[in-house]
Amino acid sequence: MPLDATRRRALGQILLLTAGFLVLVAISTASVILVNKSREDNAWVVHTVEVENQTNALLLEIRRAEGAARGYLLTSGLEFLADHKEAVAAIIPELDKLAYLVSADPVQTQYVAKLRTAVELRLSQFAREIALIERGNRAGATALVREAAAGRTTTAIRDIADEMHREEDRLFALRTANADRSQRLASVVTLAGSGLVVALAGVSVFLVRRSTRARDEAEAKLRDTNLNLETTVDARTADLREANDEIQRFAYIVSHDLRSPLVNIMGFTSELEDLRGHIFKRIANLSRAAVQAPPLPERANETTAPELEATDQELSEDFSEALGFIKSSIGKMDRLISAILDLTREGRREFEPVKIDMRELIDTIVATMAHQAAEANANIRIAPLPHITSDRLALEQIFSNVIDNALKYLKPGVAGDILIRGRTKLGFAIFDVTDNGRGIDPKDHRRIFDLFRRAGAQDKPGQGIGLAHVRALVRRLGGTMSVASELNNGSTFTITLPINWTISRRDERA
Repeated sequence: MPLDATRRRALGQILLLTAGFLVLVAISTASVILVNKSREDNAWVVHTVEVENQTNALLLEIRRAEGAARGYLLTSGLEFLADHKEAVAAIIPELDKLAYLVSADPVQTQYVAKLRTAVELRLSQFAREIALIERGNRAGATALVREAAAGRTTTAIRDIADEMHREEDRLFALRTANADRSQRLASVVTLAGSGLVVALAGVSVFLVRRSTRARDEAEAKLRDTNLNLETTVDARTADLREANDEIQRFAYIVSHDLRSPLVNIMGFTSELEDLRGHIFKRIANLSRAAVQAPPLPERANETTAPELEATDQELSEDFSEALGFIKSSIGKMDRLISAILDLTREGRREFEPVKIDMRELIDTIVATMAHQAAEANANIRIAPLPHITSDRLALEQIFSNVIDNALKYLKPGVAGDILIRGRTKLGFAIFDVTDNGRGIDPKDHRRIFDLFRRAGAQDKPGQGIGLAHVRALVRRLGGTMSVASELNNGSTFTITLPINWTISRRDERA
């Protein structure tokens, strides 16, 4: 799948999830708001019912007081008097409760004020009636009752209560309509939100299925590609192995064939060196004959150089110097050929993984270098080292070379300090060999691992093969090798190897 299409698909899924989240938030918010609004509207509907009930309760107490007063007037029964007083005592509290319920409604508050005036007037009439009856003036009490009836006090109370009922009926209808509207709106929002959620879920399922199909197709293509790649890698690896074997055979043959002419050159150089004495002895005799001097004795000491003139002496010295250069070059060539042969033989050797106590292996290597360390005035410290499974001979060659270099390239006149330590991380063992030697210029860090190349001052013997060979061994063991160093600040060679190395097909083909 193209990268742009993958990004667009991922962006679409993110946007879809974001939209779904926003829809859910909006639905939840709207639902909460509408539920609260519906609850508030329903509370006002209940409030209307409470106001009407409270108005009816007030009227009931007033009628109760009137009935008890008339019963007491007609029968003088104390039970009527007690009932009357109880009803009168409840009228004002009921009126106050009604006033509290309608305190938020200015229209009803005005009605309550009028109602309070009428009720207080009627209560004063009740008090005078009872007082006249208690004094035995029934005629006066009867006249007062007729006066109250003529003054329409009770009718006024009932009319005000009826007005309050009509107002509450209007509010009840309005509040009921509001409550119904809030409930309908909440239902609509819930249904719409549910529909959107279902739609988003459907789109999500569609996208997921499409992504799954695309992923399955990509995985199938990847499997096919991996199979083809594995086949290609097998073929290329076989070709590389064959080429590597051919190169090793070629290097071995070339190195072996180079030795024959090199041996001849060395032999002829030795003969030239032997002839040198005879040649320059002959030159000296010819020079003496020219000046009529007696010739040199035939059996003169061969180690004694003949006396030559200045020009001939210079020629003799040049001849000797040239022979010295030839012999030095022959020796270097011989060492390089030997190194190449060693490398080809090492490349053909089969590795064998075994369990290795690295502390014991390093101790053995350090013990073999004790004399060299003493001459260099160096102290080799060994920290705890992890055990690994690898090829013992390869590890001996790796660490022998690295420790030997650390001893070889210490600072003159400075006590050497070499630390070998190890640690494990993610299935690998990491070994550091740190010294306080003369260090390596950072620009030469890659150069020192190249074959036949060296860095820094060339004041130590070597052919530039050691570190290249070491890194090749490390790679065959499935590891890596690196260096951290600066001039005059010492060096740290880091070797990373698998803790449990096994010979794989790739290793067998390498």
